[in-house]
Order: sequence, then structure tokens, then C-alpha cells
Amino acid sequence: MLRWLIGGGREPQGLAEKSSVQTIGEEQIQNPYTELLVLKGHQDIVRFLVQIDDCRFASAGDDGIIFLWNAQSGEKLHELHGHTHKITAIAPFSSSDVAEEKTNLIITASADRTVIVWDCTSGRQVQKVSCFHSTVKCLTVLQRLNVWLSGGSDLCVWNQKLDLLCKTSHLTDAGISALVELPKNCVAAAVGKELIIFRLSASNKGSEGWNILEVKRLVDHQDNISSLVSVNDLTFVTGSHIGELIVWDALDWTKQASECNFWDSSVHQDVQPEIKLSQSPHETSVQHLTSDEECVFAAVGKGIYVYNLQMKRVIACQRTAHDSSVLHIEKLPNRQLISCSEDGSVRIWELREKQQLPAEPVPTGFFNMWGFGRTNKQANQAAKKVQENTPVYFLELVGDLIGHSSAVQMFLYFGELGLATCSADHLIILWKDGERESSLRSLTLFKKLAQNGDLQLKL
Repeated sequence: MLRWLIGGGREPQGLAEKSSVQTIGEEQIQNPYTELLVLKGHQDIVRFLVQIDDCRFASAGDDGIIFLWNAQSGEKLHELHGHTHKITAIAPFSSSDVAEEKTNLIITASADRTVIVWDCTSGRQVQKVSCFHSTVKCLTVLQRLNVWLSGGSDLCVWNQKLDLLCKTSHLTDAGISALVELPKNCVAAAVGKELIIFRLSASNKGSEGWNILEVKRLVDHQDNISSLVSVNDLTFVTGSHIGELIVWDALDWTKQASECNFWDSSVHQDVQPEIKLSQSPHETSVQHLTSDEECVFAAVGKGIYVYNLQMKRVIACQRTAHDSSVLHIEKLPNRQLISCSEDGSVRIWELREKQQLPAEPVPTGFFNMWGFGRTNKQANQAAKKVQENTPVYFLELVGDLIGHSSAVQMFLYFGELGLATCSADHLIILWKDGERESSLRSLTLFKKLAQNGDLQLKL
């Protein structure tokens, strides 16, 4: 039974109509999140959550305000005002000055064309820059170099004090939409359909002298790149609005593998085939990518897909995991995934192995909508022989967290402290392990009773 602990919850909307989306009953044995805290304060859509440390996080969105919260108690620690328009990017940044104690900072960018560095302990504004010619759409911290990057119409390199170290020339009006750090002081920037590789280097003029050089442009995508994720020091992955997924070598930037259609019925035999004359862009768009080094987990349209990097194929999927587009997906330390959607739901999935019948067709392709990846009979037969003893997996719904009344933008996983979600309903919800919280309350009560008993004995 779900227990609401703080604030007035809203009745979830947009969840009544269920098509082929999997459903789960009230008995959710594997779902620990049976209690929730509702955190109020934002006046508009909450789009961003970033973790500061083990028990603190920041939230930001279209009201231009940043809140700092305690993930255990739900206490509001600070309310940060400084932007006049919506927040467009946020990133945590730890000070590495050995002469001082470690300082937790956050950097925020806004549609007001400013960037601000905040001290998370005091809540004060450390520095503010207002020299941008366009909105900064993404921020990336290169902790090892003690610098951070801002991406918009230009790529700028800054130090902790917000001194501009160097910048590129104007790229395009669309600008950089995403950045990912690569080895050897390189970064990959998504600029429309192109992926631009930049290298940072310190000049001979001293520690404040930096150069940024464009070293390569990758033009393999057929549509705008919508998501980037670093897998490890050897691999990174990109996804586009028309469902292309490309695996790249992080050292020489060559294409290692690619998939081009999320509508191949052979990879989800559990779903009845559906006749579609065309697919809308949002139905195949790769909204979010995450990885655990073994697999890449992709949020595509309404579905979620598990792509094994060694096998170079999808090993499991839920084509209609939600009623609307999946906006965020994360892999938990165990074999579970969490996804959230425009339909207002947050769902927990478990990756399980199933026994494959001898006569069951083996999935060999992934995205064949655009004519890529077609193989001849010999290749199919060889693939079947290789995969005869290959485990087949499926995603089973084990938890359904219903609390938000509008699109859930993203979430943060805090381990035993629970899960934080943010939404277009202006709310943040902390989902708690009911058994753990009950035990903590019992322990607190026991300590109070013991203290009272000691006091009475002294009297």
C-alpha cells in the first residue's frame, strides 16, 4: 500500500488508457518504493536533478530557481535565485584546490544567457558570467583538468573561477546540443547531424593558457543527434531522432557498430506484429542512453531496448514500455532498470533470462527500417548457429510508481535512500523503501523510549 507522507498528492492523470502496454497489479512484491515524500517549491516544470553528494541533490527547471534538498529527509536546504529565465543545463563540480577543503559546487546555465557557479554548502553565488551570444545548452565538467565546458553556438573552456580560457569560432546557429568527455583530453560535441571531436591542450604560456582544436567531423548520422553516452575509455555511443544508434571507438573515433530500426518485429516476439505505414519522428527518437559497460540501455519512443556491446545486437526490449515517450532510463546496480515517461509514470523492470525453444526464431537484426543490416541466407544460418546457445533475455515489469500527474522528466537513484523524480507537475517526489523507513521509525521510537526510561530512573 502506498503511503503519502508530505504534502498533498495529486491524482495521476493520463494513465487510464492502456493499449499494449504491460500492466501490473497492486501486489508489487519486488517494488520496495511503498512510501513517498512530496517536495514542493518549484513554480513551473522541473526538468533537472543532479546529485551533489551521497545525501544531497539539486533541482532546476523552467522557473529559473534552483533548490538544494536532503535526499533522506526531503528537507529544503537552499533556494537559489539568480537567473531570470528557465534553466537549460546544470552540472555538479567539486573544487580540487589542495590548499582548501573540498567544496561542492554546481554550475547552472539559463535561457537568460548567463552561467552561474553556486556554493552548495552556503547557497551563495560564487561567480556569474553574462558574455554569451546565445543560450548555453549543455555543460560538462572535466574534473581531471579542473576545467568545465559550455556548449551553445560556441564551445567555451572555463576554469573554476569562470575565467574564459579559450573558445571555438561560431559553429552553427543550432549550436551544440550535447557533450561527452573522451580520452586524451578530447570531447565529442553533437552539432545537428554532425559529431565534432575537439582536443584540449595547455599552451606554453602557463596554466591559464589553453587551446581547443577541432580534429575530426563524423557525419554518419542521417538526422540530428539526440543523445550521447560514454561507455568506458574505449567506447561511446550516440543516438538520433530517427532511431539510429552508433557505437564509436573513443580513441580513433571510428564506427564500431550501428543499428537503424527500433521497429524490427523479430527482436520482440512477445508483441503482436503491427502494420504501420509510417512512423512519427517521436516514435523512433532516441531520447536517452545509459550504459553499464556491458550493455547500452536506450529509451526509444515509448520503448526501452537493451543492446549488448559484445554481441552487437539487442538482447531484450519492451517496445511499448509506457503509454508515451520514455524520457529517461537508468540501470540499477542489480539487474533492474528504471524508466520514466511523458505519461507521468515511473516503472521498474528486471532483465531476466528465458528458455529459448528450438523452433523459436532468433533475433539477428535490430533497426532495419532504413534498409541497413540485411543479410543473406548464409549469414542468417551462421548467425543462428552462433546464437543457438546464446541466452535470450526479456524485460519484466516489477514495479509501477504512480504519483505524478504529468510528464516525469528524469530521476536520481540514491541507493538505500530511495529514488527522486521530477515532473512537469512542478513536484519532486522522493520514493522510499517502506520496510526500511518503518524500521528507522521503530528504531527512533525505541531510542526515545529508552531515553525516557533512563530519565525516569534518574528521577
